[in-house]
Amino acid sequence: MASPMSASRFLTRLRAEGATVVEVGDWEHHNRNHKGPWGPVHGVMIHHTVTKGSEHTVELCRRGYASLPGPLCHGVITKDGTVHLVGYGRANHAGPGDDDVLRAVIAEKALPPDNEANTDGNRHFYGFECENLGNGKDPWPDEQLDAIERVAAAICRHHGWTERSVIGHLEWQPGKVDPRGFTMASMRQRIRDRLK
Repeated sequence: MASPMSASRFLTRLRAEGATVVEVGDWEHHNRNHKGPWGPVHGVMIHHTVTKGSEHTVELCRRGYASLPGPLCHGVITKDGTVHLVGYGRANHAGPGDDDVLRAVIAEKALPPDNEANTDGNRHFYGFECENLGNGKDPWPDEQLDAIERVAAAICRHHGWTERSVIGHLEWQPGKVDPRGFTMASMRQRIRDRLK
């Protein structure tokens, strides 16, 4: 069980891990906390955006849209590997997911199949949206994969978590496919190597 780190500590940790970070507006206070608690936090969730164009992607993730207000994550990782911080606190990114998956993340064990959507994920996960069309063909540049690895490792390092605390949206909520184009197993191996 872990309390979310402060916004300033979050920024410091990301930069200490070597991530290139851009602060977008009043990101430290942009959240959905009025809809429910944020924390305890148990892991990091990775998504793809199904968008093209960095400026558009960052703005969409910051503002959201009519049926799903922003922020839609804590950070947007664009194709060039830049991490754009758009919110901090509760964010509309994880949605409801499987309580068995959450228990496995907390225990840092192998993930079971996600076959339920009965648990509030927005409360328990840091979230990163990654600019990608999500069609399995849009490439994932090395700079972008490196940034995903760095931000996840930075958060795991702070909380004393292993790579097993990093999951994809597809491992949390039935019917989700993101991130598509690389495997979470390969990303967890990268994070594991970085944390050594």
